[in-house]
Amino acid sequence: MEDLIFHHTLPIQLRFNDVDKFGHVNNTVYFSFYDLGKTEYFASVCPHVDWEKDGIVVVHIEADFVSQIFAADHIAVQTAVSEIGTKSFHLIQRVIDTLSGEVKCLCRSVMVTYDLEKHESKPLTEEWIEAICAYEGKDVRKKKVGATP
Repeated sequence: MEDLIFHHTLPIQLRFNDVDKFGHVNNTVYFSFYDLGKTEYFASVCPHVDWEKDGIVVVHIEADFVSQIFAADHIAVQTAVSEIGTKSFHLIQRVIDTLSGEVKCLCRSVMVTYDLEKHESKPLTEEWIEAICAYEGKDVRKKKVGATP
């Protein structure tokens, strides 16, 4: 993960109701930050997707809470695709303090492309794969086991 570069950063405006009685952002709120980051990432990277027919769904998500976020903090969510398979891809996201660069939370998700009309998973299109690889600045396709480089 050390070689991962985040090309997509979305500033987040903290809301009054994001903060709990302990004065920090509640852990459950972080996932809404990650949802905003995903939405903006794909709106930027794959702008021609028909979201009435094509979707992406979370099939696995995990988060490491590194440091508290307080109401006065300035934060952003960063998003990158680290690996693409046939029907799924791995998304790495983190919330950072925009002033210090400190990582507040790290999230790893496995996403699946989904046909909203047929209600089933579907392969990623070559257009999506090429757009994501171009945006990330590298080929993030999963290498097949036994394939020669």
